Amino acid sequence: MYNLQLGEIKALSIVRLFAQNKEDKKRVEKALSESGLPTGKNDTISQTKFQFEDFFSFYKSLTQRTEVQKIFNNLTGGKAHLSANQLVDFLNEVQRDPRLNEILHPYADIQRAKDLIKVHEYNKYHQQRSQLTFDGFLRFLMSEDNPIVAPNKLDLCDDMDQPLAHYFINSSHNTYLTGHQITGKSSVEIYRQGLLAGCRCVELDFWNGRTEEPVIVHGYTFVPDISAKEVLEAIAESAFKTSDYPVILSFENHCNPRQQAKIANYCRDIFGDMLLDKPLDSHQLEPGGELPPPNLLKNKIIIKNKKKHHHHHKKEDARGSEKDALPQGNGEVAHVSVCKESSSSESSESSSEEEGGEEACEPGGEGEGAGGEPARETHAAAEISALVNYVQPVHFSSFENAEKKNRFYEMSSFDEKQATTLLKEKPIEFVNYNKHQLSRVYPAGTRFDSSNFMPQVFWNAGCQLVALNYQTLDLAMQLNLGTFEYNRRCGYLLKPEFMRRKDRRLDPFAESTVDGIIAGSLSVAVISGQLLTERRTGTYVEVDMFGLPADTVRKKYRTRTVPNNGINPVYDDEPFVFKKVVLPELAMVRIAAHEEGGRLVGHRVLPVLGLCPGYRHVGLRTELGLPLPASLLLHVQVKDYVPGRHSELAKALENPIKYQTDMERRAHQLAVLTDDTEEPRAEAPPPRPTRVLGIGNKNVDGSPIKTAVEKKDNEIATVATEPEKILPEESESKFNGGNETQEDINKTLEELLNSKIVKEKKADLARKLDALRRKNTKPRPVAAKFFVKRLSTRNMAEETEDGGGAEAERELRLRYHHAIYAALDKQLRLDHHHQMKHLTVRVVGPPKEGDIESVGELQEGGCEDTGEECAGQGRTTEEEEGDRLRVREPRRDGMLPTGESTQAELRTALTRTRETASCAAQTSRPGVAGVEAAVWRLVRRPSPPAFAPSPEHLCASAC
Repeated sequence: MYNLQLGEIKALSIVRLFAQNKEDKKRVEKALSESGLPTGKNDTISQTKFQFEDFFSFYKSLTQRTEVQKIFNNLTGGKAHLSANQLVDFLNEVQRDPRLNEILHPYADIQRAKDLIKVHEYNKYHQQRSQLTFDGFLRFLMSEDNPIVAPNKLDLCDDMDQPLAHYFINSSHNTYLTGHQITGKSSVEIYRQGLLAGCRCVELDFWNGRTEEPVIVHGYTFVPDISAKEVLEAIAESAFKTSDYPVILSFENHCNPRQQAKIANYCRDIFGDMLLDKPLDSHQLEPGGELPPPNLLKNKIIIKNKKKHHHHHKKEDARGSEKDALPQGNGEVAHVSVCKESSSSESSESSSEEEGGEEACEPGGEGEGAGGEPARETHAAAEISALVNYVQPVHFSSFENAEKKNRFYEMSSFDEKQATTLLKEKPIEFVNYNKHQLSRVYPAGTRFDSSNFMPQVFWNAGCQLVALNYQTLDLAMQLNLGTFEYNRRCGYLLKPEFMRRKDRRLDPFAESTVDGIIAGSLSVAVISGQLLTERRTGTYVEVDMFGLPADTVRKKYRTRTVPNNGINPVYDDEPFVFKKVVLPELAMVRIAAHEEGGRLVGHRVLPVLGLCPGYRHVGLRTELGLPLPASLLLHVQVKDYVPGRHSELAKALENPIKYQTDMERRAHQLAVLTDDTEEPRAEAPPPRPTRVLGIGNKNVDGSPIKTAVEKKDNEIATVATEPEKILPEESESKFNGGNETQEDINKTLEELLNSKIVKEKKADLARKLDALRRKNTKPRPVAAKFFVKRLSTRNMAEETEDGGGAEAERELRLRYHHAIYAALDKQLRLDHHHQMKHLTVRVVGPPKEGDIESVGELQEGGCEDTGEECAGQGRTTEEEEGDRLRVREPRRDGMLPTGESTQAELRTALTRTRETASCAAQTSRPGVAGVEAAVWRLVRRPSPPAFAPSPEHLCASAC
């Protein structure tokens, strides 16, 4: 590559160094060209022209971050630098958690932006002008100033003064094993590695050694044993290197009393002051108390072993043979059908260890050997029993019994199957039990391959010691290591408050929002990857969530596969949205990068509650939890969950000023579009004489006949000064509508539309339209009190309706048009009804009783206005009654009289009608024919009503 004699570098050598195929060759040549370096096959580069700055420029061109350049351009508007004010906006609007309190977590200011520019901008020219170039922006995105998790989460952030039962404790199962449960190997070194990784509870299975020295081995298997003393020394050496908080040693003791005494002496000699051999003065072993907090137990080793109770010796002797026949329990759930349930006194004395006793009651337990023979745990010797205090394993009978005893220092252990049964049957009781007592869950004895169950299942129930096989780095173990990475890897994580307080209730299977807990919403967009793998293969990323069953989402979100690129693949997929996270404090997000074939490249477990929003680089971890150079660029959005029906209200409350501004802007835009849709106002037509409508005639008794319109406004009155003389022939023709012209109809409509009721409706419509327009266009002052009122749930609905603009105006116009039409129709119908009623009485005679008022009532008063007696008005009551009887008789009988009698009667009726019309003419009022013509012009009906006589009939009768 380098010619020492000439001091030159071949361009071809650079291409071969970085390129493995034709596509890579093109990319390298392009990067050389963009850096101003030669790319030809025989070209050479002088050493003086290939300094570090030249190489760095070539490296940046080769590893282009186009996705970051796109983000940068969006922020700057295409400019080459980002100003300090733009950086402040970016920090506050994109990179800030909207849920944070602005007093406890102040917004970024201009000084913060200048400090970041000073650190990450290497160009002095731009640095002095408080400008951030693309290179500086990229350095900021990948720096510790832009973490994916809140920095305090990685530090010691939990309150360590709570009782020990209020913490999740990092625990190991069969810690001595390095592989298979039956054919694997044991190792002392694995204890060191586990403790250095943050494990705070390790397991030791003691058995009698051949040389009177206790050993640690998996009983009745092919696993080789290791020295118990060496294990205790390794624990003493590594216990508090990573964390100062207490270590619990879970003893499963199968040794005889002599070797148990040796174990006790080793513990005292090797651990020294680290050994907690008696309870603290402030936390005595009395029922109703609480376990001491981790802060009081710093650098202390706690022994968990069955304890011997001396005050029950006499009872034990009396039941000697029976008790010896029953193995000691290990705190697990035993089957009542196989094992006799101990009495309350025996339960208190038969303190039990994890696996030994249960296996006798329940084959297939943890201590079971290869041949299926249960490994019975021996009685505790006095020496080792004296070392046990705060963690005393007992046989579990029921949650009710444990609550009744209320002994905080007693604990029980369950294999995963038994714990699952309890969780399904009594989930709330299981959670309450774990609020004041410790519980340990370990893998079932059938997991010979040392596989693990998912620990999240039992964390949801509040189980503190969820023990896993550390030698198997499967998904469950990766989740365990990732979870305990936080709180300074101390091995203790404080449980959420609702899992600690006795006055709170939690159902691990809850699907709706838990009372008092604000559900969250999370969106994760995977933009790109960096240095994922050196192999030429496709890659993809999976995003999973673990928490309550309602929150857990697995194998659902996966990016597309980017082929043949493990260096800088760009995924840029749609965001993965976890719309509702019921309990964010218990939820964890796992982001894993895989090769195309499924091989894990790296992963990271992140707590939902500590995620930082915005554009963030997340460094990946190996299966062991060790950091990798690989990273992913994510766009994270976190917020509180809001149901869909309240989303608009939530947006308004987040930023009320922006919301109000948007509403006013939209209203103004709608007003611009809808201004010209208003109907033009018709010009007033020139005044012209109109004919008198037949409204205002007098009744038969001389009183004026007023219509509904006239009663309301008195505006559809006559304009002519003289009454129009109407002949009978004209009356008949007009009554039939034959001579009615279009001009008459137009005049009638014009007078109707100019009536008082129509004018009032139109004026009311104009006022409401004007108010609606002012409401949509009037600028309103922005004040806190205003927003408190405006952003209520009721007013939000009103705001949405009023902001409709043109739609609201159209609805208002349509509503008033319908109202005007209905009012006029009602008036016309009422006019028609009244006038036809009077005409019927005059022409045909009075109707039946009960139909309308009697003729006498209608005629009462006569022609009082003129002071003259009208012709035909002076008849006696007997004559009137006779007329009524003659008219009603054919109706009553249901038969028409003969033609002659009918003709005579109709002639008499017509004569009376003409006399009445003549009387009306003398009083300067239109006659009946005028009334009939006016009514028909108003309603514009093709034929008279059924109950009125036809003009032809009247004419024939007159003849």
